[in-house]
Amino acid sequence: MERKHNKSIVPLAKSLRKNMTKEERHLWYDFLRNHSVKFSRQKVLGRYIADFYSAQAKLVIELDGSQHFTDKEIEKDTERTKYLEQYGLTVIRIANNDVNENFEGVCDYINRVLEQSLSQRC
Repeated sequence: MERKHNKSIVPLAKSLRKNMTKEERHLWYDFLRNHSVKFSRQKVLGRYIADFYSAQAKLVIELDGSQHFTDKEIEKDTERTKYLEQYGLTVIRIANNDVNENFEGVCDYINRVLEQSLSQRC
């Protein structure tokens, strides 16, 4: 298994942090940034950069735009999820449309996953 931190993609992660999508900004500034569970944005995890990551909950949140729903991208995302799960992480995927159209439901879903994840870690 590769090291969890990959210095070669840190500059890309920093760039992504500065240039978040509107859905990432919405979820970060209106929910995750001040959550009682600490989250990082654009966190380097091995060969990938997770949109949002909580070390405490061992949770990765990925926001998916329409490009993620092609067969090729679904296959890549499945590979990415399996890779991250090797580190004992749970990966959840949320469509950008859900962030835009059902933000409260997305927040409730994340809270339920966090509650379950944290209760298993105790």
